[in-house]
Amino acid sequence: MKIAVLGAGAWGTALACSAAGRHDVLLWSRDEAQVASLKRTRSNERYLPNVPLPEPLALGGDLGQAINHARGGLVVVATPMSALRERLQALPPDMPALWLCKGFESATGALGHEVAREVRPQAAAGVLSGPSFALEVARGQPTALVAASADAGLRERAVEAFHAETLRIYTSTDVTGVEVGGAVKNVLAIATGILDGLAERAVAGASVPGLNARAALITRGLAEMTRLGLALGARPETFMGLSGLGDLVLTATGALSRNRQVGLQLAQGRSLAETLAALGHVAEGVYSASTVLARARRLGVDMPITAAVVEVLEGRLQPRVAVAALMARGSRAEG
Repeated sequence: MKIAVLGAGAWGTALACSAAGRHDVLLWSRDEAQVASLKRTRSNERYLPNVPLPEPLALGGDLGQAINHARGGLVVVATPMSALRERLQALPPDMPALWLCKGFESATGALGHEVAREVRPQAAAGVLSGPSFALEVARGQPTALVAASADAGLRERAVEAFHAETLRIYTSTDVTGVEVGGAVKNVLAIATGILDGLAERAVAGASVPGLNARAALITRGLAEMTRLGLALGARPETFMGLSGLGDLVLTATGALSRNRQVGLQLAQGRSLAETLAALGHVAEGVYSASTVLARARRLGVDMPITAAVVEVLEGRLQPRVAVAALMARGSRAEG
């Protein structure tokens, strides 16, 4: 299959590397200097250092050429959510496309499939999501993902493109549920990072959150995620799968999680600006937290953990005060 991956960040590069040995894959970057570096070093030192690019993987900076390369095959948009609309608008109106980004579009509050429906209503579209660190995929470590689309042909094409010995692709028709899981887990990972960061910063004799608190936060976060998803028309079982519980646990607890790192650094007393500068990569939860909360409120969905994260990110609450406020909430029936 001819595959074009549009975006040479960590995840786009990793997926392109994974498929390059079995398919004719072209990895596109809009940054000419990055393309030159990729070709010269055969590695993506900024996003995936010390991971060699497979020799069959083609590299390019011409968007039109990349799109033409994928005719009859598959286009994968591997940009942050903020660039999804622009990339989809550049495609022919009938070309099938998958995207990898997770979040809500900040200007509109739209999920990826809602953006696609507005921009290219006649084209097959879907999302590839699930618990996955790009570095592990690039190294060929076992990973399972879910390809979600209303179009059966696109789901089958995603499996043909990426299902392999160490990369298992499941399929789903619940695009909304898969996208809500992928978006909200980033916000919840910031919350878990804050919790764990407070524990690391503890002083002798102080009452600090521990593993019990982390388990409670992840579980109640899953409840928040599910409530929002159901309000948007998702199926409840999706949130117990790879793109819900699976991605939440990985992102909230894994050392490679950028969103978790944001929470850890904020709890250590660093400013958000300092944290993001040191991170050097996009942490989608920072940019989507307020949008998630705004959409939830329009739907009448209660998301107290998400609200606390927004308060911390926007500088209105200190991390320790935010955690204390969550614990001080009144008792209620679980659900």
